[in-house]
Amino acid sequence: MPDLLDESVDVSVEGIFNWILLLAIFSIITVIGNYIGYKHPIYDSLVGMGILSVITLIGVWLERKLPLNISSIIYISLIGILIAFPGVPTSEAVLYYVSKVELLSIVTVFLAYVGIGIGKSWDEFKALGWKAIIVTVLVIASTYLGSAIVAHIVLVMTGVPA
Repeated sequence: MPDLLDESVDVSVEGIFNWILLLAIFSIITVIGNYIGYKHPIYDSLVGMGILSVITLIGVWLERKLPLNISSIIYISLIGILIAFPGVPTSEAVLYYVSKVELLSIVTVFLAYVGIGIGKSWDEFKALGWKAIIVTVLVIASTYLGSAIVAHIVLVMTGVPA
């Protein structure tokens, strides 16, 4: 199955079918995790993941079809904002169903997918060496620590007990 993020995947019928298949598998696993971990109804989570998947497909398609040099994440974000903007007829339904999908459920499946991708290119990962692993751990730890410090400062400034 081709990598959804691989820009060499064509916008042909086969390419679109592969994207749909990958997003369907991703969505089903996320919905199961969402139900087990957060007790959200399966139907609501499935509709929410369906909405997110359609937005993703449209964004990736726009990136590859339009002659502009704009990343798909920009298109995906703009579409999401437009259909969830207050006053837009789709807003209430989109906000309701997408709120039934927990971010951690999505991230868990995504990280598993990334892990599988790294596992497929383990030789390339090993070629980076032990120094790259140390740098990666330090970057992740520093990012976490920095985020915690900023969050603590904001909580103290707003008077929320930390």
